[in-house]
Formats: sequence, C-alpha cells, structure tokens
Amino acid sequence: MASWYGAPYHNRRASNGEVYNMRAMTAAHRTLPLGSIVRVTNLKSGDAVIVRITDRGPFIPGRVVDLSQAAAEKVGLIKSGVARVKVELVKTPLPVDQGGRWAVQIGAFQEEDPARALAGRLSRRYQTAKVLCFSSPVGDWWVRVRVQHDERTRAEALVHETSTPEGSIFLVRLD
Repeated sequence: MASWYGAPYHNRRASNGEVYNMRAMTAAHRTLPLGSIVRVTNLKSGDAVIVRITDRGPFIPGRVVDLSQAAAEKVGLIKSGVARVKVELVKTPLPVDQGGRWAVQIGAFQEEDPARALAGRLSRRYQTAKVLCFSSPVGDWWVRVRVQHDERTRAEALVHETSTPEGSIFLVRLD
C-alpha cells in the first residue's frame, strides 16, 4: 500500500538532509537506500511514476511507500489517500559498499497468511537459500530470501532473476 504526505512536512528536513518539497518527485521508504530511484505503479489504474527515495517512512502498518504530493497526483492517489501499488527498484545510489551481509526482500504484506504462502513458494524454488517470513517493526509481514553466505553478488543475481505478482523485490543490507 502507498500513501502520500504533503503540506505539514513541506520545507522540513527529510532523512537524507534535503528540504522536503511536496512538488518534487520523491518518496519515503523504510529500508531502501536513500537516493534509490523506484517506479511506483498504482495497481488499480496502471498509472506509474518514477521517484527518488529521500525520506524514511511510512510508519503505518501495511504501507510500504509514502509519495510526495506531486507523485501521488501522478498516480491518482490524492482523493483515496491510499492505494495498492507495485514498487520496482530502478537504480540504487553509487557507490555501494560491496562487503557486508545481504538478502533479497520480496514482498511486504498486511496479513501473515499471504506472506507465508509466498515464503513457501520461494522455499521450494530456492532450495539452497533460506527464506524468512517475519513480522516487521511496524507490524506488517516481510518475506526475505537469504542467499548462501549472504553474498551481495548472489543476492543481486536473485533480484534480477526473480519476479512475483507481489512486486517490491529489492536488495537489503543486513548489517
């Protein structure tokens, strides 16, 4: 689910240090690296927008992205306030440290059952990987695939070879 934020936050500092501009094509996400570029598609209308992640949030259970007012207008989100969306990673900021422990996050769900169903399908598909389904800090359910040795190159390959109707597939650093 996506929501949007506008006037109360306009001209305040975003998490990346920039001043939030509700007329810019930006968004907030809890885990994607700041500076990432994503495509957000309204699943009902098919309207899509490209935004840059500049802030953290949303912190309401079940929501995965908070769009700026301008971005929300482009995907028809203003009146309803929320909508089911697909979030696709277009580009991550450079440089990104190659070290560390990495996983692939595939899906965020409001309810446990769909998350566990996806985790089961992924476990059968990726038998050498560890598939985790867990409650996030904000109460929704996340599904992550941890590749052998948590290596970034293996996780990146998994991102590129995986597609699900649930969307929202992206690389996450665990440390």
